[in-house]
Amino acid sequence: QVQLVESGGGLVQRGDSLSLSCVASGFTLANYNVGWFRQAPGKEREGVACTSTSTTYYLDSVKGRFTISRDGAKNTMYLQMNSLKPEDTGVYYCVVGPPLAPDLCGLGIKDYWGQGTQVTVSP
Repeated sequence: QVQLVESGGGLVQRGDSLSLSCVASGFTLANYNVGWFRQAPGKEREGVACTSTSTTYYLDSVKGRFTISRDGAKNTMYLQMNSLKPEDTGVYYCVVGPPLAPDLCGLGIKDYWGQGTQVTVSP
């Protein structure tokens, strides 16, 4: 069974850090482009960070603060979030897409989504 399961969300204060994890099962994560999206209340879902074998994309507002990575041995992807701001609040979703399909953080093809984990940053 194909599954992506996120963890690591929570309630933190401005300036704190969080590390999100997304464990994949039923397929090999290394064979896919991977990324993280978020959705704030009343807003559309947006791509935060995505990576392929050749490129890594970050939303402008998180550059220098967030880092996407993956561990093939654990079949897991991560999002390290530092210097968190209240505007980072939202539900964070991990996503994977085909290795040859571009623009995962934009309009590119998404194969699987996680169920989401809530991140709340207080002022």
